[in-house]
Amino acid sequence: MWNEEYVNELKKRREKSFMPGGQERIDKQHAKGKLTARERINQLVDKDSFVEIAGFQISDVPIEGVHNEDYPGDGVVTGYGLINGRQVFISSQDFTVMGGTISKGNSRKICQIIQLAINHKAPYISLNDSGGARIDEGIYALDACSAILHANVMASGVIPQIAVILGPCAGVSSYSPALMDFIIIQRDNGQMYLTGPDVVKAAIGETATAADLGGAAVHMEQSGLAHFCYADDKECLGKVRELLDYLPQNCDTQPYWKEYVDIDCSDQLEKLVPDNMRKPYDARSVILSIADGGLFLEVQRDYAKNIIVGFMRIGGESVGVVANQPNMLAGSLDAKSSEKAARFIRFCDAFRIPVIAMVDVPGYMPGLEQEHGGVIRRGAKLLYAFSEATVPRITLIMRKAYGGAYLAMNSKSLGADYVFAWPIAQIAVMSADAAVNVIKRKEIKEAADPEAVKQKFKEEYEAEYYNPYYAASIGMIDEVILPGETRKRILQAIEAFRNKDTENPRRRHGNIPL
Repeated sequence: MWNEEYVNELKKRREKSFMPGGQERIDKQHAKGKLTARERINQLVDKDSFVEIAGFQISDVPIEGVHNEDYPGDGVVTGYGLINGRQVFISSQDFTVMGGTISKGNSRKICQIIQLAINHKAPYISLNDSGGARIDEGIYALDACSAILHANVMASGVIPQIAVILGPCAGVSSYSPALMDFIIIQRDNGQMYLTGPDVVKAAIGETATAADLGGAAVHMEQSGLAHFCYADDKECLGKVRELLDYLPQNCDTQPYWKEYVDIDCSDQLEKLVPDNMRKPYDARSVILSIADGGLFLEVQRDYAKNIIVGFMRIGGESVGVVANQPNMLAGSLDAKSSEKAARFIRFCDAFRIPVIAMVDVPGYMPGLEQEHGGVIRRGAKLLYAFSEATVPRITLIMRKAYGGAYLAMNSKSLGADYVFAWPIAQIAVMSADAAVNVIKRKEIKEAADPEAVKQKFKEEYEAEYYNPYYAASIGMIDEVILPGETRKRILQAIEAFRNKDTENPRRRHGNIPL
């Protein structure tokens, strides 16, 4: 038999590693409405499935007045577990230990778990609650942050990466979530900023807080950095489980197919979408009418609201949706909405998730602000993302599809696999009003009654070009369908194109207009 001292020593060290910050700091964490690092992991994973890695590691950089050996784990819990029976790798920062700051030892653990996730082709989930780099370690801490950022980039496009911001995420370490695929932020405690609250206080006064600088509202509505926002730790972690349900394990596997009840609500679409092109409607109603179970997980709901992106299932298959939103800016594209959609499309393409474009777009948002804000460069990202994507790409033209914005929304010549249109669809260079002013300018100007002549030309132009049949006659549309046929035909297309295997020309990588 072994000497009992060996067993007792292990028990003692395990007990210390389970709460290295001590009960007082745990109580403070709870008082703020926050779970501890380990409580968060237990909330996230399937019961009793988590296995910790490197629980006894400490930082090897000496700090005056600090005994690193007193803090086993060094402010982060890392390991692997199961979510809905699927393997995941996790790091969870422990704010009760030196504010969860990034150190040389702390970084070594996080980099190890990311590399394991890459090697085993399983998602990586980062639970963030940290004051940033451990300043006491100087350039060692700076170098430690750099190593994590490099690991995030190496994992990009290989495995899904999800960051959950449950407390502060400060300084250079905030770039790690920014490099990941999705950011879920807690409404009250979640914060992300580079330069610290002092900057915002100098700008808007001493009453300013860290939330004014980088709270949930800022990143959901203004910066577009965060993708989801929820009320508390438990809800945020529950949504990680929901999001993963739509994603594959890695870039080499298909998203998981799920059983579904084939309820088709497409017959409601004629009531939901007006044939009066000037009347707005909520494009979400179209999505929910064709999605399995009427379920849709919207991404970045509060940012660039003139376009909708997110995940649904159709026929059990996970698909990405990109839809113009006529309720906002008449559904026109602008710089922000183009970037939002482009990044989402590139994620779907990286992880074999088919993309459905739902089009009702009057054009690009005009104006000096957009032009000077880089709408050409930023709008080109959407064109690039769709053109580059090799996953199945299906387009439904619901009403307007005008000009360059029509091209950017997964047009046939941009590489769409199949394009549907409803009978009310209008595919044109521009509105009939604008087109007639250009084409018939001279005749209108010389007419005795310019308004009457303009109206006549407009009606003739609309009769000839403002229907989907002209576009179908020249191959820009594959099929004109009734709204009631929408779910069935899209479902058939998804099934038909499931095994699509297309490669772009061989190259190191393209040069998207960032």
